[in-house]
Amino acid sequence: MSYSALALTLIFVLIPLLLSKTLKLGLEIDTIIATVRSIVQLLAVGYVLKFVFDSENFLFIILMVALMIGAATQNARKKGKEIRGITWKLIVTFLTIEVVTQGILIGLQIVPPTAQFIISISGMLIGNSMVLSILFLNRFASEIEGNRDETELILSLGGTPKQAIHRQLINAIKASMIPTIESQKTIGLVQLPGMMSGQIIAGADPIQAVQFQLIILFLLLSTAAVTSIMLGFLSYPALFNERMQMVRPKKTN
Repeated sequence: MSYSALALTLIFVLIPLLLSKTLKLGLEIDTIIATVRSIVQLLAVGYVLKFVFDSENFLFIILMVALMIGAATQNARKKGKEIRGITWKLIVTFLTIEVVTQGILIGLQIVPPTAQFIISISGMLIGNSMVLSILFLNRFASEIEGNRDETELILSLGGTPKQAIHRQLINAIKASMIPTIESQKTIGLVQLPGMMSGQIIAGADPIQAVQFQLIILFLLLSTAAVTSIMLGFLSYPALFNERMQMVRPKKTN
């Protein structure tokens, strides 16, 4: 695709701008900022990836993955500031996802250990894990606030923190996993996944595109479970002190 053809697609940016202006939604500035940032960021990443792919230097691969984990952590931690140590909990979760999934893929020779595969797959998995973390933290905060009296009652009756927070924790885990599970139920019927569509547009055999997409879908399902459960069990102890009393988290904007 030429840059002139790409420029023509800005028509699709004008549509929400006009609608926002007409309906007085006040989203014009945000839309323009989002468009400019996406162009700059993606072009910059494109050139960086071209350099990394051409060099095939494992150090550059590690740096790219570390950058992804750092950016994902910085974004997700905003939703869990009231949880002590949320930053390192997120880093451990993202690292675990990366090590486990890449270990299986490369160890079983499902994909080759090249920058093209490692970075591309890592980006999808870490990005998905970040979104799941945000979903979990949002729901967990709501569950805690809505059931605080019940939690403190169980503690007052001699229950452990794990027993007191169990129902809220399970509800938050399930709520964060449901979107991934539900989307996979209709995959191929309601939507064609982005990776599969991109490969087909690039000229790949549709069956091969489906095979690669299935790998990603299975990885995303595993990521959803590991992220939600691991982050949940790492996070809930921070809500209690050494005397098994519930710590009232500070409100954050």
